[in-house]
Amino acid sequence: MKIGKTVKFAVLSQHLDELNEFGSRRVREVLSRYKTRYEFDGKELTPAQLLERLGFEAAQLSAVVSDLSGGEKRRLQLMLILLDKPNVLILDEPDNDLDIDMLAVLEDLLDSWPGTLLLITHDRYLMERVTDDQFALVDGRIRHVPGGVDEYLRLLDKRIAARAEAEPEKAKAKDSAAGLSSGGSDEGLTPVLSNAEERSLKKELASTERKLATLARKADAVRIAMQEADPSDYVAIVDAQARLQSIEQQISDLEDEWLGLSERLS
Repeated sequence: MKIGKTVKFAVLSQHLDELNEFGSRRVREVLSRYKTRYEFDGKELTPAQLLERLGFEAAQLSAVVSDLSGGEKRRLQLMLILLDKPNVLILDEPDNDLDIDMLAVLEDLLDSWPGTLLLITHDRYLMERVTDDQFALVDGRIRHVPGGVDEYLRLLDKRIAARAEAEPEKAKAKDSAAGLSSGGSDEGLTPVLSNAEERSLKKELASTERKLATLARKADAVRIAMQEADPSDYVAIVDAQARLQSIEQQISDLEDEWLGLSERLS
């Protein structure tokens, strides 16, 4: 492998080690080190404005970095990397600790980022939106899958079918364990999941549960705000009702997704 002289790498790790040097400093002090501006959606943003787009409030600029939550540290870490203006960006599970709103902002940032992006993630929707090519680890080798996750799942199905043909007796035992009825008919049976598929589904299920918990907290916060609002402030009440309805619709959609994943795992 040859690396060009103008290549500038940056890595967003899962462990937030890059923030250790700023642990005792306030967010505002960290931002003061960066005089550059970042272009996003056709607009030039200061570091503080970019951080605001990533969910920080003005009061949090005075917070000590070590006191930030996991999600806040993740957003600060991403912002510092972007301000360093690398042209090759490696992101290892960048969606960890982020809620749905921040995932949407992250997608927008990465989708408009001009450099080369290498993304390692279990979130297929994030991956397929912000990358042009996908690769999968198949039988110990990296394989290009131009069709994305759908092609990868088809490859897994073919491997499962090939194994079943190579080991007919073992396949019959699996069918029996799956509960064949009506004279051995396969109709209506749920396909046996591979270990890789089962792990992937469990991670999707866990991710969905975390998103549901986040949305439930948001819905509770909106309900409390509605109770405390001035009854004569119709604009604020209508706005809160609209936000609550939006959150409840997201919860409903995610619950359907959760049920679907649970059925596939059962």
